[in-house]
Amino acid sequence: MKLASLTVGGVRHAGLVDEAEQSVTLLATTVDDVVRGGPVGARGEVLPLSGVRLESPLHRFNRDVLCTGWNYLDHFEESKGRREGQDPVSVPERPAFFTKGPDTVIGPADDIAYDPALSQKWDYEAEIALVIGRDGRSIPEEKALDHVFGFLVANDVSQRDLQRAHGGQWLKGKSLDRTMPLGPWITTTDSVDDLADLRVQCEVNGVLLQNASSAQMAFSFARIIAELSHGMTLRAGDVVLTGTPSGIGNAREPQVFLRDGDVVVTRVSGLGELRNTVTLTDLGQGGEGAEPRGER
Repeated sequence: MKLASLTVGGVRHAGLVDEAEQSVTLLATTVDDVVRGGPVGARGEVLPLSGVRLESPLHRFNRDVLCTGWNYLDHFEESKGRREGQDPVSVPERPAFFTKGPDTVIGPADDIAYDPALSQKWDYEAEIALVIGRDGRSIPEEKALDHVFGFLVANDVSQRDLQRAHGGQWLKGKSLDRTMPLGPWITTTDSVDDLADLRVQCEVNGVLLQNASSAQMAFSFARIIAELSHGMTLRAGDVVLTGTPSGIGNAREPQVFLRDGDVVVTRVSGLGELRNTVTLTDLGQGGEGAEPRGER
């Protein structure tokens, strides 16, 4: 099952996506409610997928988006010497975790906000994200995937100079508003063919810059959930990013950073594709027009 979010006639709906038919069937509920255990509800109107604008699948967040760093060893290695004094001594034996504010989240075709007055180093990071579907604390690794509702595509757009500038923690450089595409839909776990070999790619202006397999992850999806939930409750609706592979702009020579007008395509095999344009935006103004993100 592939669940998308879209608004029709001013009402937000969950939509059941049929990629073969290139259609979406409206459901009498929202994706947020289904993820939290609510009924899928009656099926309604069928619309052509090309005729609707999909939104971020999730709009109601329990907390910040949970994220995993350095989870592809080639990415860990490519960034050595480029972390400006923040290099760990050795390859981490456990996953590194951080968070992003939920106001970062945008839809699969929305513009990525770009404000060069705030940062000069806007970097792309293609990732597989997962959504928790069952509450749990100290979840055993062998049961971890039982707590996953589904998977989707994300791009953890980061501001590298801000990431280094605030005492060595990453929150600020990962949390600028309207900078993280998420979607295009949630593919439920039972509809993912091979979690051990999902192809993760990122293109900028048609140039393939990241291309890796989930087989290269240092820590599996199950291990991430087990480590993250140790003593800490994960709740249905929580979003977890699982790390980016090599090819990031900050590690290239010469470095490649996003600029106004760049088209960023992020895809994961079997999970879909995001297509977003980097767009000049004044984020230094007050928060007029900011959309509330629900539960926190």
